[in-house]
Amino acid sequence: MIDNDLLMKIDKDSEEPIYRQLIRHIKGQIESGALGPGVRLPASRDLAQLLNISRISVVNAYAELRATGYLSARAGRGTFVNGAIDSGTPLLSTNGMRHNGNGQADKLQVYAPNDRSLRELMRVACKPGVINFSQGAPPLEFFPVHHLREAINFTLDRDGSKALAYEAPEGYYPLRVAVQQYVSALGIRCSAEQVLITGGTQQALDLVMQTVLSEGDILVTESPTYLGVIDLARTRRQQILSVPIDEDGIRLDILENYLLDHPIRMIYVMPNFQNPTGTITPLHRRRQLLALAHHYSVPVLEDGVYQELRFEGEALPPLKALDEYGIVLHASGFTKNLMPGMRIGYVIANNAYYERLVRVKAIADISSPGLNQRAIHLLLERGVLARQLERNNRELRRRRDVALVAAKRHLPKGTTWNIPSGGLYLWIKLPEDGPSAAELYISAVEAGVAYAIGSVFYPDGEGNYHLRMNFGAHKPQDIEEGFRRLGNAWRDLAQDYAGMEKAHLL
Repeated sequence: MIDNDLLMKIDKDSEEPIYRQLIRHIKGQIESGALGPGVRLPASRDLAQLLNISRISVVNAYAELRATGYLSARAGRGTFVNGAIDSGTPLLSTNGMRHNGNGQADKLQVYAPNDRSLRELMRVACKPGVINFSQGAPPLEFFPVHHLREAINFTLDRDGSKALAYEAPEGYYPLRVAVQQYVSALGIRCSAEQVLITGGTQQALDLVMQTVLSEGDILVTESPTYLGVIDLARTRRQQILSVPIDEDGIRLDILENYLLDHPIRMIYVMPNFQNPTGTITPLHRRRQLLALAHHYSVPVLEDGVYQELRFEGEALPPLKALDEYGIVLHASGFTKNLMPGMRIGYVIANNAYYERLVRVKAIADISSPGLNQRAIHLLLERGVLARQLERNNRELRRRRDVALVAAKRHLPKGTTWNIPSGGLYLWIKLPEDGPSAAELYISAVEAGVAYAIGSVFYPDGEGNYHLRMNFGAHKPQDIEEGFRRLGNAWRDLAQDYAGMEKAHLL
């Protein structure tokens, strides 16, 4: 017998996927106490028939609710309620949204927890035999292991125990000089005293956000944007105001309306090969963004980690190279173009922020590992990075081309995608007359392929039909096979979905 508390009206015309509507309803019933601990939920097939929806929507809803601890599955017995869970402060509802000058609701996100359900869902990609396109890293074969071995051995022979001691919080000074010289080739003018060495680009972003923002402050991001920044803001209990992007990057008209209406404390952007979309912000919009930020006295956090993964097109200067006002904090590192596991990144900041950044860094971890810093310094001095970039970018272009051909050959009619001139990703939108990216995910993994679900890159939960594929992570034959599996999984599920929906309407 179906519990009356599970009866709900499904809006099939809503932009919100059916499985998300079901998740929202069941969560609400559990948190309100209407569905108490130990209550047995109906089988997925029974609930699907009752609500006149596809079974895959119920299966995915149950899976995500189990992943977040709301439900548990007991072998041979069924699915049961675990009990009420404090889900944290929710997103502002439509009634709680502020409105900009165009009459549009501002998408202001307050203290939202991570979308743990989708993260848990994506962990099943670790199954053996799955071609996993969800990663954010380059492939292992890109790493210059033999050069690193030589650099580490040389460093230990030269420096002995000094290489294993604490460094200054600012970083190993010769590496700071090497970074200053390195970024000067990109057009960034700074001194070594303005370079702070960090534990990868992720820590660089975190240090800036801790330094500039307090709890409750508003950070503007692009929408979609880098998942790591969403996580950092949520962890630090900072608010996110998301601004849509177009083919040229962040929408400055909407951004200016937000600057007028909100006490924004910082703007985060990735102007080169944006993650996840691959968008490049053209020179004129970069200048306009800086002028706008200067006018409203708002600092800009620039993420330059993909800056040099360019395999065609004109090289554009980073925002920091165009910064006449001293408002850009430039974060980057050697995690995408050398070795992620070495965890060496950097922040370039003017004096107004630098000393505070150093204090926060010292509290966070005292200093980044000295041996790693000294080894990376040697690799820079020996020109290893420059040679690696040239080789890797040639291979990335080849893999990009294979991915574009495979997408055209295997993905369903109506699918669209970007054509990146750099970076690691294809940003794909599935047809909206079939399953969403989250609904497709389990079927895709069962077919042997995984991807990053697009909605996790949206601070406001949009992007239901988007997915991100890291073409750089796989060899051409695996790219072809992975796209073939993905296309087949979509068609199989779309056929089942349509058949079930038709059966329910009869």
